[in-house]
Amino acid sequence: MTSSTTDQRPMTPDELEAALRRIGAERYHSLHPFHDRLHGGLCTKEQVQAWALNRYCYQSAIPRKDAALIARCDDRELRREWLHRITDHDGLEGEEGGIERWLKLTDGLGFDRDYVISKKGALPATKFAVEAYVRFVAEKSLLEAVASSLTELFAPNLHKQRISGMLEGYDFINETVVAYFRRRLDQAPRDAGFALDYVKTHARTVEQQQAALAALTFKTEVLWSQLDALYFAYVDPALPAPGAWRPGEGMRDKLGAAA
Repeated sequence: MTSSTTDQRPMTPDELEAALRRIGAERYHSLHPFHDRLHGGLCTKEQVQAWALNRYCYQSAIPRKDAALIARCDDRELRREWLHRITDHDGLEGEEGGIERWLKLTDGLGFDRDYVISKKGALPATKFAVEAYVRFVAEKSLLEAVASSLTELFAPNLHKQRISGMLEGYDFINETVVAYFRRRLDQAPRDAGFALDYVKTHARTVEQQQAALAALTFKTEVLWSQLDALYFAYVDPALPAPGAWRPGEGMRDKLGAAA
């Protein structure tokens, strides 16, 4: 990943931030045509269902990804800060987390919870992309792992579009279904602010800065590839892979057959 700044010297922290933000402006999955359809009220209910079902694979993997980062981190401040990301998604006793809120979304779309949690109906490309992200965070440097989370810089605007667009565009969407996104309006900026400061502080050399930019680019590709898979399978030409969920199929029967 190159930047507009010459590779003969490291970027300043502000130049690095600008380069990171350019990646979001050019590559974030808010630009994908599937999101235009989703937020514009142009998807069928089955396409919205397919999106929510597949996205669960990513949502449920976030605590595993964050635990992998914490497990090899000697920096106590970083561990303390990163820990709440796990509880934000897994929840605490008496307090639901993001995964539970996502399951309420799939509940509202008519899915059986056991079927969603099993991930049996998710597309192969979705599962491969999600696991590639978990491995990336577990195997790359801490700087790269943190930098890969910086898609959160761009998430709030997407969530705002999603909340308003889906509430206005679909009669089967209500406030309970979009509760996950409302909560992330507060969580994502907090998380992104810490991660951005960490990257700007620790990416000092040209090599480190290029690695951070490449890590964020990789993460945008993980998100984009999931939407590519959805678009190919459910929008054009609407051909889900063998074993993936197909509109009209009985979920309980399919779950039992795949077990």
